[in-house]
Parts: sequence; C-alpha cells; structure tokens
Amino acid sequence: MQKRPNILLITTDQHRGDCIGAEGRGVNTPNLDRIAQNGVRFSTCTTPHPMCQAARASILTGLLPYSHGVRDNGRDLDETLGAAGFAGTFGKAGYDTQFIGKAHLSSQQTFEPTGRPECYKSAQSFGPDWTGGYMGFDKVQLMLRPHHHTQWYDAPETLHYENWLDQGGQGRARWDLAKDRKGRETAHFQCWRSALPDPWHSSPWIGDRAIEMIENQDETPFMAWVSFPDPHPPFLAAAPWGDMYQGRDVEIAKNPKLDLENRPWWHKRFVDDRAKPIKLGEEHNAGGIDWGQKGELTKTALRDLTSIYFGMITSVDHQVGRIMAALEQAGKLDETIVIFLADHGEWLGDHGLLLKGPMLYDGLLRVPCLIQGPGIPKAQVVSDPISTIDAFATAADLAKISAPDTHGQSWRNLWTGGSRDFALSEYEVDAKRSAVDMDLQTVRSTRYRMSIDMYTETGELYDMQEDPEEMINLFDDPSRATVKTELLDMIRSRPQDQIPVAPRVGWH
Repeated sequence: MQKRPNILLITTDQHRGDCIGAEGRGVNTPNLDRIAQNGVRFSTCTTPHPMCQAARASILTGLLPYSHGVRDNGRDLDETLGAAGFAGTFGKAGYDTQFIGKAHLSSQQTFEPTGRPECYKSAQSFGPDWTGGYMGFDKVQLMLRPHHHTQWYDAPETLHYENWLDQGGQGRARWDLAKDRKGRETAHFQCWRSALPDPWHSSPWIGDRAIEMIENQDETPFMAWVSFPDPHPPFLAAAPWGDMYQGRDVEIAKNPKLDLENRPWWHKRFVDDRAKPIKLGEEHNAGGIDWGQKGELTKTALRDLTSIYFGMITSVDHQVGRIMAALEQAGKLDETIVIFLADHGEWLGDHGLLLKGPMLYDGLLRVPCLIQGPGIPKAQVVSDPISTIDAFATAADLAKISAPDTHGQSWRNLWTGGSRDFALSEYEVDAKRSAVDMDLQTVRSTRYRMSIDMYTETGELYDMQEDPEEMINLFDDPSRATVKTELLDMIRSRPQDQIPVAPRVGWH
C-alpha cells in the first residue's frame, strides 16, 4: 500500500505576490525559490478577501466568504464549519493535525468574551497546558498577539507564544524592546529595526515549533498549518534582517502618488476616513499610535518601508529553509506535499496607499503560491488565475482522501494541461469599520480585474495585460461593455449557497 503523503501548509500574512525571489523584484527568498524549482509556482493566485480573518476562514473551509459567513474582520467563523474543513477532514482520514503560529480564525479584540482562545477577553480560560483541539486541529500552538500594534498583557491573557516569551517573567520587557528602534532612524513610523534580538521574535519561535513537530512525528501522516504573522505591519525586523536591504536600491512602488480621479467613489471615501483619528479598536493602538494611518509616503519613507518589508520576508524564508531541512533530515521531504501561500497582500505604496482596504489593486489581491511534493512536476509556472481556497481541495485530491464539496478546485489538472478562467473575491464592507457600506465583488480573469459594488453598480475595470499597474479604469468605457458583461457573468456564476453574515463580535 502506498504511503499517504504528509501535508504541510505554510502561510505568511499580508505578503504581496510580487515579493518572492522568483518574481524578480529583488527580494531574497532562496528557500521559497527552491520550492518553486522543485514544484509548481502559480503566478496569478488571488485571495478571496483582503482581510485576515475572512481570508483565513476561506483557506480553512475552501469556501468563499459569503458561504462561511466571515465577511470581514471581527466576525467569527462558526466552529462547526471550521471543524469540518481542512484539518477536520484530514483528521477523520487518520492524519495527525497541528496548527502552529497565527491562526486568526476567531476575533481577537471583541466587545464581550466569546469563549474562544484567540479572544483577549477569553484567553484566560485556556491555560498554559491547553493545546487544542481548535477548528479541527488536534494540537495547536497559537499566538494571541501576533503583531506589535498591540499592547502586552501578562498571563492569563496569553497563549503559547506569549507564555514562551515571558520566560523569567520578562515578557513585557521583551515585547517593549521589540518596539525600540535600533540603528539608523527610518523615515516612516510604521517601520523600524527592532532592538529585540531575533531569536525572541515570532518567526524563529514558529520555525522551532515546526521543527520539533517534524522531529517528534511518528509514522502517522500529518497535516500541519504553519502560519507566520510576518510581513504584516507594523513593519519591524531585528538584525540581520532589518539591515539586509539597507543601502540597496530596492524597487519601491512604481506609482506612489495618491490618484483618486477616475476611480470608484469608495476610494476617496475610504482614504478620507482613514485620515481621521481612529475611533474604533483602540486596543490595537499600542504606544498611543494610530497604526491604521498610512503616514506620508515620501520616496525615502517608501525605501525604508520596502527595505524592512523585504527583510521580514527574508527572515520568514530562512525559517522555511530550516523547516525543509528538518523534513529532509527526518526522511520525510519526499513524502510531504508542501504548499506555500499568503492570506492576502499589501499596498506598500501602490497608488499612494499603505496597508489594506477595499481598493483591490494587484498588490493586495495577488499572493505568492507554491507547491512541491510527490507526483508534482518540477520548475513549472502556471499563470491561470487560481485562489487560495483551492489549497484544501488540492491537498485532499493529492492525498486521495474524501473531502466535502467546496468552492475550491484541485490544481492538479493545471500542471497536466488543463486551464482555469477566473478567480473570485468578495467583501461585505462595513461602514462602521471601513467608512462605506458595499457588497464588493471582484473577479480576476486571465486578462482583466474587475471590482464592482453590487449596491450601486459602480466599479473599476483594468486590463492587466496592457495596464498591469492599473492606471486606467475602463469600467465606464463603452467599448468594454461586452467584457464587463462577461466578467459579471463570472461573478454571478458562484454557487448560490451563501449563508447569513456572522454577527459582528469585535473589530479585529
């Protein structure tokens, strides 16, 4: 009987699709490049949602956001749906299932306790000996505060990473030290070189835990999701990563000027609202700083932001290399399917924008996507539009296990001569959180990207072949009426299995 393959899903957070070495932008990712050389790279992988919680719920369930209910951050995935997803399905098939790192499958900052481990107000119910289960995973090692826009709280408002960081009672001191700016001052408040030594940052902790998992694994096949919270803002990295791109001529945004003309109405509305002091979610304003602000994006600021962002990615890549080496040393590399992708991207100065929101430019919508393993061809690049929701279906197909019907499709036929026409993204934008109310539907075809607010039937349309920087909005161009109709038909082709939106329980 053929041995069933292990499944290792590695993800990053807010990681642009053009920011791996194979894309040619100058980011040093030798280990990710090696995965691409030993497998398949998908150059047009689309997130189903530009916010962490919804995008991650889609990876777990294989469903578009309107069919799992998490249409924005601050809305919790139904735990029954979560348990029936990626990990739960593999668990039923006899796999050991583990999650390591940032989950964000439930809201962190909530109005009231939700009873979930990732909720600040409920974490005290999940003590240092708790290891799951959670969302179908038998064993978990989680982070309660994966990013440094949050304050530190002592136990019991902690999870596995915070408990580890608090060795010797120094958790708060280490957390604060990470915020200390070391070396040359940067030109933007959202980025800095961290004074906290690298071994105490989250990426090495996640790498260490993943290696321990591999070394301790018996002959039972495993399905593991290893989730790095970088390069999500604020952008900070310790030496050597924070210094790695200093002085280099990094490729900054090609069009960094804020351009709101000939754009849909919601662009200006969102930008104007974000310029005001934040009204909600003050818990995430550590140090009294409004981390939701983009600040002034001068060329010097963009160089610093991009340099630190690149350094964060190279730091994660180093940990990926350690994990791959551990698989090889354990004799498991040739029997493991490794999938690498991100939840969503980052504007990083494109069109004068920073962070994320309802303007779905390519830097935000497209994410890196790689796969290698038994039965997968080497050094192949697929340009067909795919989605992160496909990862679940692909893993189940390659492992030959029975899985529930999802919106995802296996990638297998794409490296055996098949094709894919489009991928979808959907976002119910909430005015209480993002300044506007919209039913924002997006389609990425082989040539075009169209986003349309279904409430007002206004939108944007870009020819990604002739205008990859998305400078010319063709939505109201009469000559593209047929194209618009075809793209709208693609949007409307999604299964009509939507469920009510999950209640808003918080902001993040």
